[in-house]
Amino acid sequence: MMIRKATEKDMPYVLELIQELATFEKEPDAVVVTVADLVRDGFSEHPLFHCYVAEKENTIIGMALFYYRYSTWKGKTIHLEDLIVKADQRGTGAGFALYKEIIKQGKKDKVRRIEWNVLDWNTPAIDFYEKSGAKVLGDWRVVHMDENGIEQFLIED
Repeated sequence: MMIRKATEKDMPYVLELIQELATFEKEPDAVVVTVADLVRDGFSEHPLFHCYVAEKENTIIGMALFYYRYSTWKGKTIHLEDLIVKADQRGTGAGFALYKEIIKQGKKDKVRRIEWNVLDWNTPAIDFYEKSGAKVLGDWRVVHMDENGIEQFLIED
């Protein structure tokens, strides 16, 4: 198995992994991003994200997609958006290798924090993160506004 930076040609496989994660997270119809979106947003002059893939026998079996954020308290941080390994490849060490690559990237970039979200029912992931030294914060809530919320807010304004 090899961990490497993703290329534009990897994006169809990355999208398949994103869809697999959405299904796992009980949101199979939520993915609207396309391969063209991923190529445009990840490989332009100012990419919106970066991605590593785990490759085994010339097949992509996992990916970790991240981007940089800025914390008013910490400065530059990394946000790990998704770390996904194909269901039939879990337990092979691919997830750990991708996770380690993100942490190495953070150290290389001298970020002061790497952050991500995990669903409260995903106890295997929570256990893994806590065993690795990460803190799962129970007192913070994830907040987001979807397209409909944006529209409603602007209409009511």
